[in-house]
Amino acid sequence: MKKTLTSEVVNKCRQKLISMRQDILNRVRISQLDFGHVEKSSGDEVDQTVAQLAENHFLISQERMRVQLLEIEQALARIENGTYGICEETDEIIEVDRLFAIPWTRLSIEGAEIQEAMLRKFAR
Repeated sequence: MKKTLTSEVVNKCRQKLISMRQDILNRVRISQLDFGHVEKSSGDEVDQTVAQLAENHFLISQERMRVQLLEIEQALARIENGTYGICEETDEIIEVDRLFAIPWTRLSIEGAEIQEAMLRKFAR
């Protein structure tokens, strides 16, 4: 018989994921507003370089937040379909402490180690 996560653990993780999603959405809005105030087309070369660096930083941070949001949404979907907390590599229950630390994780510690070993093997 397969072990399952308690509904209490799943509910705590769901609340944490929802809170994290809202936090990221707020950060996206704030960063978009801040970037909208950056002067982009005037000034000397130094000013234009600074503006380009700001744009680059903005785009990198937006992509990072987009990836985080995607992971969070996928974790919430796994909660809804009953597959949350099951390692995609080993099909075993993910450690509760790991889920509390990284609630969107799809891998147990063992599963992550297996994937890292495979990456190292094929990276040669």
